[in-house]
Amino acid sequence: MDAIVKELGVAQTADGNQRMARPGASNRGTNQIGVRLYNERLVLSLIRLHGELPKADIARLTGLSPQTISIIMNQLTEDGLLQKGRPTRGRVGQPSVPYSLNPEGALSFGLKIGRRSVDLYLINFTGEIIKALHQTYVYPTPDGIRAFARQGIDAILSDLTPARQARIAGLGIAAPYEMWTWHEEIGAPKEEIDAWRTIDMRADIARLCPWPVYFANDITAACAAELMFGHGGDYIDYLYIFIGSFIGGGLVLDGHLFPGRTQNAGALGSMPPQHPAAGGSRTPQLMNIASIYVLERKLRAQGRDASILWQSPDDWGDSLGDALDEWIGEVAGSVAYAIVAAIAVIDVETVIIDGAFPVSVRRRIIEQTRAALARINQQGLSPFRLVEGSIGNAARAMGGASLPLLANFTQDREVLFKENA
Repeated sequence: MDAIVKELGVAQTADGNQRMARPGASNRGTNQIGVRLYNERLVLSLIRLHGELPKADIARLTGLSPQTISIIMNQLTEDGLLQKGRPTRGRVGQPSVPYSLNPEGALSFGLKIGRRSVDLYLINFTGEIIKALHQTYVYPTPDGIRAFARQGIDAILSDLTPARQARIAGLGIAAPYEMWTWHEEIGAPKEEIDAWRTIDMRADIARLCPWPVYFANDITAACAAELMFGHGGDYIDYLYIFIGSFIGGGLVLDGHLFPGRTQNAGALGSMPPQHPAAGGSRTPQLMNIASIYVLERKLRAQGRDASILWQSPDDWGDSLGDALDEWIGEVAGSVAYAIVAAIAVIDVETVIIDGAFPVSVRRRIIEQTRAALARINQQGLSPFRLVEGSIGNAARAMGGASLPLLANFTQDREVLFKENA
């Protein structure tokens, strides 16, 4: 890695940590702070939201002077983060030149650590997947994740030119908090899954690469991917629901991620179900009903192989039969109840549902959830819309890859990365 470190211009900070200069900005020195950086992130965020904008529109939206916007836009273009479009002529005056994000302006790695699989993605500045690696397992181990990450990073880098390597902004890890919990639900030996208690995976992965490494809850990261690269930017506020091995959620308020006091806002999996079981020492949670591991158990109870759920999350085939039908009905009923309970507290305008399953399954869940919502008394609540997510199984890995982009190029840095500032 030494040659790569040199090419990327990694600097050594006072505390000994490596920090890479922003892609495309290595000649600008240390004056990229304060108001200038805030305004640059504001401009990039607006262009990401709208797709493309001319300087005049950006000046109007930001309230900054045309001269200031011109300086910022010219510098971002010189840095390779923006690109000019074709001039369009209006009725009067000079032609308007739209600016858009340069897909090659920055690249980013995303490592999704799941309870049944791990993924490593490399994406570009606009969210296009350049390379994706996928591996399944019965349960995750720290050694296995480290080996996968090391081999995957080396394999992907071997296909990149030095110029593209220099555009890598960082690596983001998307993983569940407290991986060692719920070992019974995923069928992992407690003594082996307990190894996660003492592991700092962020620090471990940072030793494998020369870039900044970020970490977020996997569903918060998926919510970030929907906001940056999916349909999330179309809505001001929304509750995000992702159904993976375990169900989870995220929250966007006023167009920005709201991770909460402990980065765990929207933890829908921990909500009580509609009909808690009577008696017993421990009440079940929503995740015990509306998670894919529950479908896995249904299939195994029928003596069937459930590996397709993790090996081919985008295509489960046509042979899951009544187990899938039953599971979808249970998911829809329980999720509808959780949505109404959440809306009573946060009053968002939209609820987005996505998951690690085929598009056809997502649509069936949406349809049946709408039907279940219609049967629940919502008196006193404001209307809200229920819509499909747009990324699917890739959302968590893409969310991990979005973390370096959020940290360096958007206003959400102050929300998500206070500890790194």
